Amino acid sequence: MTQYQRRALRPRPLLMVPLRRCGSHALRLRLNMNPDFYSPYPLHIVDFMPLLPLYGDLADDRSYFQLVVDVVGLHTASMVKWPGVVFDPADIFASLQNQPRSVHRIVWEMLLRAGEQHRARIVMDKSLDSVHYAAELMQLFPDLLFLNVVRDPRAQVASMNRAIIHDFDTTLNAITWADAHRTGRALAERYPERVLTVRYEDFLSDQERTLRQICAFIGMEFLPQMLDVADSEEARSLAKMSDLWSSNCFAPISAHKDKFKTQLSAEEIETIETLALDHMQFYGYECMTGARAQQPSIASLADCRRRSAESRAQAWRQLAQSNPSDYAARQTRVNYLASVRESLQAERHQTPSDIAMG
Repeated sequence: MTQYQRRALRPRPLLMVPLRRCGSHALRLRLNMNPDFYSPYPLHIVDFMPLLPLYGDLADDRSYFQLVVDVVGLHTASMVKWPGVVFDPADIFASLQNQPRSVHRIVWEMLLRAGEQHRARIVMDKSLDSVHYAAELMQLFPDLLFLNVVRDPRAQVASMNRAIIHDFDTTLNAITWADAHRTGRALAERYPERVLTVRYEDFLSDQERTLRQICAFIGMEFLPQMLDVADSEEARSLAKMSDLWSSNCFAPISAHKDKFKTQLSAEEIETIETLALDHMQFYGYECMTGARAQQPSIASLADCRRRSAESRAQAWRQLAQSNPSDYAARQTRVNYLASVRESLQAERHQTPSDIAMG
């Protein structure tokens, strides 16, 4: 297949936004049961972004090729591999060499190739945090669509507080929630024809209606089998890999939307409602408190970050004991990112004579 033919036949790109722990896997797994749809476990390229300055000028072929190699390596180090897909960095570099250079273009080239291999018409990236790079992504992909998934901030923050991928602090996670939804909401208001907003609570109360709504937006047929996630081999596999995903092979329980009431203190609930008030009102979530908590100070935020770091270290230790395979898979990715950083930093400090001798 020529590059021209590949571009003409490519699946349409879809990005889910704006923040993890919103019920995103539940939606992804059900949509994936339609053969026209392909959405693998995401690379979460946001974790790679701090490394980008170390590559220097991407107009330099050597720097860009190294970036391609390292992003492909990130897929290899991911705790969930994309079944049946193998990437050749040299081939990807050659196909992108004369296109706008971006780490996002590399990620999406991998996604689109995998989608083509699965004969999908729509490819979705569940790297929700990439909402913060929406402007660049829309320049790279003029037909890109967005699925904006909103969840009650009290329930989502309660879930984030227990997830090793987020902070272990209600205030910090509430701030993250508000920032993400400020970005997602602005995106939807500016590009209403390209963004579909759904509430996770509406999905809980009527799965079929929400899935039909999504399918209509992306131009895909709704299939009844999308309602029975128990038939999803991927869902069963994920449920065994991590406690964070243990419920993904079961139908969602509507009553769980109020679990935060037993997981958060009254003070925490008011903190969340205060920091997220505008978005809560916009999306139709009623407050339980007066939403008049004191705004966090610089000093209090520093304390929050310190306590969160201590709790995160403890959570890693507990994970190593309670679920060694989950710990090992996550640590492999952490170690990979650290090794890429070390390699790039070492190269930046090489002298011309060092490079010549190498």
